[in-house]
Amino acid sequence: MTHLASITLGVADAEAAQHFYTTAFGLGPGSPVRLRTVEEPTSGFRGFTLALTVSRPSDVDALVDASLATGAVPLKPATRSLWGYGGVVRAPDGAIWKIATASKKDTGPATGTIDEIVLLLGVEDVKASKQFYVGRGLAVAKSFGGKYVEFAAGATAAAAPVKLALYKRRSLAKDLGVAAEGTGSHRIVLGGSAGSFTDPDGFAWEAAALAPSSS
Repeated sequence: MTHLASITLGVADAEAAQHFYTTAFGLGPGSPVRLRTVEEPTSGFRGFTLALTVSRPSDVDALVDASLATGAVPLKPATRSLWGYGGVVRAPDGAIWKIATASKKDTGPATGTIDEIVLLLGVEDVKASKQFYVGRGLAVAKSFGGKYVEFAAGATAAAAPVKLALYKRRSLAKDLGVAAEGTGSHRIVLGGSAGSFTDPDGFAWEAAALAPSSS
């Protein structure tokens, strides 16, 4: 079975980006989020967001505050919604991050723990992209017709499992508070055991193995 094992972000300055991710989110070397210096032009919405799922609103606030203090730009302030509590920021390298929890009330101080990392790809046709990925060996964990699909995460020694999800591109952009238009490189490469390929929306994959499970 294929799983998303790593996410490589294309950045202009890998050293500066690593400082941001380590300081703001605790995603240092060895995390599933990797960095690669690239020069491909890009503008507007890159068609994806990375989401950090945490256990309580105080964790959301702590991560949002840390990211803003380290150079991120706020796109949506952390607020309660029908689904929980969350906020959206743009990292200095341009990648958009959503920090969220399903809980609307705090049960204690921030834990400093990230429960999951979810990569949401904005696609033109959710059903078609779902079938494409099922054909590549990914297992569907959740599916809501042509609106949203989430694939199963693999067992890994990493502190937070990494999941892949699909969402309509315009709906994703609206949720993030940005315009849906964008041109040039996505500046992201997905790593998995299915080898190298490019999906229908231009997102590239390369061969990468899951870290062995600690269990």
